[in-house]
Amino acid sequence: MPAVDIETAAAVAGDRGTGAPTLRRRPVAGASTPPGDRLFGWLTASAAYFVLILLLGIAVSMAYGGRLAFETFGWQFITGRDWDAVARKFGAFIPIYGTLVSSAIAMLIAIPTSLGIAIFLAEVAPRWLRGPIGIAVELLAAIPSIIYGMWGLFVFAPVMAKYVEPWLNDHLGPLPILGPLFTGPPIGIGMLTAGIILGIMTIPFIASVMRDVFQAVPPTLRESAFALGATPWEVVRKVTLPYTSSAVVGATFLGLGRALGETMAVTFVLGNAHDFSKSLLMPGNSIAAAIANEFTEADSDIYLSSLIALGFVLFVVTFIVLALAKLMLVRIGRNAGTKG
Repeated sequence: MPAVDIETAAAVAGDRGTGAPTLRRRPVAGASTPPGDRLFGWLTASAAYFVLILLLGIAVSMAYGGRLAFETFGWQFITGRDWDAVARKFGAFIPIYGTLVSSAIAMLIAIPTSLGIAIFLAEVAPRWLRGPIGIAVELLAAIPSIIYGMWGLFVFAPVMAKYVEPWLNDHLGPLPILGPLFTGPPIGIGMLTAGIILGIMTIPFIASVMRDVFQAVPPTLRESAFALGATPWEVVRKVTLPYTSSAVVGATFLGLGRALGETMAVTFVLGNAHDFSKSLLMPGNSIAAAIANEFTEADSDIYLSSLIALGFVLFVVTFIVLALAKLMLVRIGRNAGTKG
């Protein structure tokens, strides 16, 4: 019988009551590690380190490719609004602004919609309806982004120009604070249209993850809440959401990462104009769209370096967003552990 130390035996004995045994066999003192275990450890460690090396290599190569732009313009590359290929003067503020604003609009649309879809599928919908709606959500996630872009340009943008944007101009334009955001010519393409398309694209990803984690809530928790007289809304608010809060936050930031890096769909409907405007109805630009549109037109070293530097800025922004998501997940986990 293999020797197992006292701590391992105690851990197993303590976990039997929870139904989650965590048996970890430890090698006996003086015993050598089998060659198969050493090979297994090397292979798994190599796969993990490869991810770190690849991530670092991408960051370094993009920073090196954009070094000429950073050396030439300095911080003006981040804060500058000029993007003049003829004068060889480039600033990334407008693409950064367009990326953040369109992603924020997408999240304002996608988060509540995805939450409603996930709650309906996990808590409200009858069993015969969950399958078809779930498949439809997954099919939306499988549609290529260029299809969303073409649909947005040829179908959705004309609807925005004919019906939505004139209404926004007439009803929200005169308002003192929100007015400047919704004034402008009803041309159909612009920041608002791009944000709505991004939101539609992001909904399937967030909704699928939320639905899966809601369905993973132990049935005993729901049944206990219903037995105490809780309504379905109270079960969702006091049982399901607190139990899955970290996964909900993770799904939200997963969708945000998708929105920040989206290229083709935004390129079709954003307008691709390096002009700063407070109005969401006016054309703008994003980092991904600028790179996709202008990379083949870069006819000078500083132009090419500026586009690569834009890619590095997008890499940094995405990294910061994911880092914030990780910090939020850690904090949520600590708060849950403290309450427990």
